[in-house]
Amino acid sequence: MAVTSPVVSEDWPHFLGPSLDLHSSETGLNFGFDESGPPILWESERGKGHSGPVIVDDRLVFIHQVDQEEEIRCVDAVTGKIKWNYSYAVDVAQSYGIVDTPRSSPVIDPETKLVYTLGNDGDLICFKLETGEVVWSKDIPVEFGPSPLFFGYGSCPLVYHEKLIVHVGANEACVVALNKRDGELIWTANHKWNGSYASPVIGEVNGQDRLFVFAGGMVKPPHGGLLCISPDSGEINDAFSWRSDNFASVNAATAVPCGPNRVFLTEDYGKGGVMLEYGPDFKARMIWTSPEFGCQFQTPIYHDGVVYGFGGNGGLMVAFDVATGRALWNEAFYQTTVPWKGRDIPISLGHAHLIHVDGNFLCLSENGALLHMRLDASGFQILSKARLFYAPETWAPPAISNGRLFINQNEMGSRLICYDVSGKEPAEPSANQPLVELR
Repeated sequence: MAVTSPVVSEDWPHFLGPSLDLHSSETGLNFGFDESGPPILWESERGKGHSGPVIVDDRLVFIHQVDQEEEIRCVDAVTGKIKWNYSYAVDVAQSYGIVDTPRSSPVIDPETKLVYTLGNDGDLICFKLETGEVVWSKDIPVEFGPSPLFFGYGSCPLVYHEKLIVHVGANEACVVALNKRDGELIWTANHKWNGSYASPVIGEVNGQDRLFVFAGGMVKPPHGGLLCISPDSGEINDAFSWRSDNFASVNAATAVPCGPNRVFLTEDYGKGGVMLEYGPDFKARMIWTSPEFGCQFQTPIYHDGVVYGFGGNGGLMVAFDVATGRALWNEAFYQTTVPWKGRDIPISLGHAHLIHVDGNFLCLSENGALLHMRLDASGFQILSKARLFYAPETWAPPAISNGRLFINQNEMGSRLICYDVSGKEPAEPSANQPLVELR
């Protein structure tokens, strides 16, 4: 008699997943797809932006830029049909030839069913998930002062108990905690380091929750690093400097807690990666460093004593032992190909993302290749591979909820695609639902 895994479903309320560590507890899924990828359930046209979708109670929310406006859209995660949307004007500019578009993903609080979005210009808005009604809003640069950012606001807010924590990056308010229900200010953490594109996360230090904020904005001379903050009071316990001396550098990969008292940082402008350990005094010391482990904005993933990520812009997947810093293995997958329009196209991971789900890993390359993989300290095994599309700048990590995999294609026909990985028989024959248009 065949033995099947129990099916467990889960929401994906934050771009880093339900536990802020790029892990999903969903089980009973089917990743045995062929080289064309899993079946598509629906797809929706979208505008510009690098933020990812979030899902609670089969309602999916994303933010994007359409012409001169930012739009927050809520759709039915099952069908892709629009539930509500909300738009407002933004200033569209460019830095280093890059268009300022949304980079901060929405956050949904599973307890209150409130949605929080932080737009490119600092529009912080709280919505009701069910209706799209605005509960409260704040103009961050007006209330707390401007932040020197290269491409607009891009750090994702964090729900922590009754607080919404926001990396503001202003001179007099580096990090703030607001009441998640009404937006009232609870505490302010002042520090000279400014706003970055990394998002606040919670880790454990000396048996207590601590807030890790990887800061560093557009200032000369450049400064920045990791702040260790009490999430209850806003007291800054430690500030560990980690920032390239290159003015155009950014701290953008979120800090990765690697078990009690340890956290990993990475940047891609010369310094690379560093493992920190906090002592009884809540002060950090370096355990090991690796200039080769330099992620530009992709957050690494920690699993079973190993931290996995990507070195540089070329998509070299690396695996390091957390305890010792020993490089375990690396692979660029240049010899791995997937057919696309009659040609065998080599895998080029670039700014790829990893998530862990149902016992193994999914890797999404920046140009639309999807790998289902087994990773451990000894190496890797590709279990299945697909070319979903062939387009650049797929920079948001995938999201998974209730047997559905959600992926943004950001260029050459920008769209949000919902794939069926549930392993269930489709309710109707294989015809995909039509594209949902923007306007």
